[in-house]
Amino acid sequence: MTSLADLALTVDEAARTATAIPQLTDTLPDLSVDDAYAIQALSLARRRARGERRAGFKMGLTSRAKMQQVGVSEVIWGRLTDAMRLEEGGVLTRAAYVHPRVEPEIAYIIGRPLEGNVTAAEALAAVEAVAPALEIIDSRYQNFKFALADVIADNSSSSGFYVGPWARADTDVSNLGILMEVDGRAVQIGSSAAILGDPVRSLVAAAKLVARAGERLEPGDIVLAGGATAAHPLTPGEHIETRFETLGRVAFSVVA
Repeated sequence: MTSLADLALTVDEAARTATAIPQLTDTLPDLSVDDAYAIQALSLARRRARGERRAGFKMGLTSRAKMQQVGVSEVIWGRLTDAMRLEEGGVLTRAAYVHPRVEPEIAYIIGRPLEGNVTAAEALAAVEAVAPALEIIDSRYQNFKFALADVIADNSSSSGFYVGPWARADTDVSNLGILMEVDGRAVQIGSSAAILGDPVRSLVAAAKLVARAGERLEPGDIVLAGGATAAHPLTPGEHIETRFETLGRVAFSVVA
């Protein structure tokens, strides 16, 4: 029987070498969500053993419609490391990923510990600053297709992130207009309200779900609240610029 450590090795190597793999549930159809989070933790432990450091967390399935489509009642989450943080205004190397996509997000940086069942007010009180962000998602599964347990095991598809200028913690980000352009052409238009109706709800969920794994949001952690629009597939030669109402812009270019 394949161990969770073996499965963690499989997904870690797929990410490290940018190699597509079959879904884990193809051969393990009964793989549970709890097992998937255990695989995720073991996979990220391998990265830390290679020298990567904790940078925070990402939230996924933060669209109500997406939750209904997948058949879940709560969001999923993954872990961020310092090696995943990319330089805003810099370049993304397409060859380092299997089939990368980008989506606009709201980022929070935590100023004091936060864990468990908290209110929105309590969550906001723990925030040091807020910023516009872009997340690079890249499922390592063939054809970008997966079941719920697959995506969780694969760090909820999180592969990289860009963070724009930090703003005051009390900045209202509940319903900001967002425009993503590729080479000056609009490809996604949306609002931060698409993130559970208000991104702070995603932060509340992060505090609760991370606590289930015996962890908490710590000062300095970055929390990506979830995609505010559909994700855009990345192609070498593209310049991506996303503008967030009142918060500013985040940009990068794609090279082969």
